[in-house]
Amino acid sequence: MTTDAASLQIRVPAWRRWSPLLAVLLLVLIAFGVGAYPISPVDLLASVWARLTSASSGLAPAAETVIWQVRLPRVAAALMVGAALATAGAAYQAMFRNPLVSPDLLGVSAGASLGAILGIVLSLPLVLIQGFAFAGGLVAVGVVYAVGAAVRGHDPVLLLVLAGIAVGALLSAAISMLKVLADPYDQLPAITYWLLGSLASTTPLDAWSIAPALLLGLVPLWLLRWRMNLLTLGEEEARALGVETGRLRLLYVAAATLVTAASVSIAGAVGWVGLLVPHVARMLVGPDFTRLLPAAALTGAGFLLAVDTLARTMAAVEVPLGILTACLGAPFFLWLMASGRRGWL
Repeated sequence: MTTDAASLQIRVPAWRRWSPLLAVLLLVLIAFGVGAYPISPVDLLASVWARLTSASSGLAPAAETVIWQVRLPRVAAALMVGAALATAGAAYQAMFRNPLVSPDLLGVSAGASLGAILGIVLSLPLVLIQGFAFAGGLVAVGVVYAVGAAVRGHDPVLLLVLAGIAVGALLSAAISMLKVLADPYDQLPAITYWLLGSLASTTPLDAWSIAPALLLGLVPLWLLRWRMNLLTLGEEEARALGVETGRLRLLYVAAATLVTAASVSIAGAVGWVGLLVPHVARMLVGPDFTRLLPAAALTGAGFLLAVDTLARTMAAVEVPLGILTACLGAPFFLWLMASGRRGWL
């Protein structure tokens, strides 16, 4: 991915800047409304108003339960996970100056998957499985970084990528081994379903539990988003402008890894969001990261919410998120490559 100062000065129409936010608001209304127990927008607003004013909404208790205990945690989790994965993907693509990079490049998803599967095999409670997944993602990136730091005399970015590929392959082999050893009637279906990604079992506690990690990772990325423009200029140009590229890249990697591991810990290994959504956001608002990062977060939130709504309503049995994101993401990505768009490579 190459960027120069002139290419960042693209005038973006107002409708493009605001379209992700408007789309997210519309998708939230749809996500609350559709399902086995339909909720109209009027009933939803009445329930929200009643909560704010302590008045009676006039709705049946079942409707209140569906809104606040069933759909709100799931909508909130989809918005947070989608925004986190898309933001991490945009940050990784800027750091490595490569549009084909996604959050699982450094083994985050494989490490989190291994941690979760280990928890399932040990028959641990859900909260501990999520904790194992979170820890597994962080440990995987720590190993990748340690390997990259131990080898000197080569391009540090290339070393990180190669170390990530090697560690990811090793973790995938460990995952396969655990699947072979797992109980084929109880644990193996749970492992397979978790690897495909789902928000079906999300509780209010899940949504709240990842919020601190997401804030801790997203706030530095948000505050330093304008410096990502300097990283895309190249190592020598960024250093010439006074940027300490090594420390800045380490900060971005730590923040992006944190939000990715937190997301995978409750949603499973959902692919394509971190790879695909930054390209869509770039098409909407251009390559300037001061606009691109917020647009990627909103587009990712809306994309995963739309996919999750589709997953729970398109069939009698809920479809795993990873299947739908692959079905939607792969054709779009092929079209993107075939169209030969300039400015994204």
